[in-house]
Amino acid sequence: QVQLVESGGGLVQPGGSLRLSCAASGSIASIDDMAWYRQGGGAQREFIAIFTRFGGTSYADAVKGRFTISKDSLKNTVYLQANNLQPNDTGVYFCAARARGAARYEYWGQGTQVTVSP
Repeated sequence: QVQLVESGGGLVQPGGSLRLSCAASGSIASIDDMAWYRQGGGAQREFIAIFTRFGGTSYADAVKGRFTISKDSLKNTVYLQANNLQPNDTGVYFCAARARGAARYEYWGQGTQVTVSP
């Protein structure tokens, strides 16, 4: 089992920045990829960024150039640096982990709210 705890959300003005954190615990060695998703009001959960176990990263077009995903292996923590935030970035941001060999993300955090408003 893997436990994920997100933090760092909050209220920010358009153009502002936040750094979200996702602390992982439990069976860390079993994790392949870790990713960030978000869910805005009434919308489906959407992919934001991924950090693979080989150190590769990939981003959704909507956040490319503004968001950066990184990982501190010593702290078992994945970060999402979100810059130039806009109102349509508002939503609950979730951290997810995929176990080695698994076809889908089976571990999810509880989410952290990001609100971008003047």
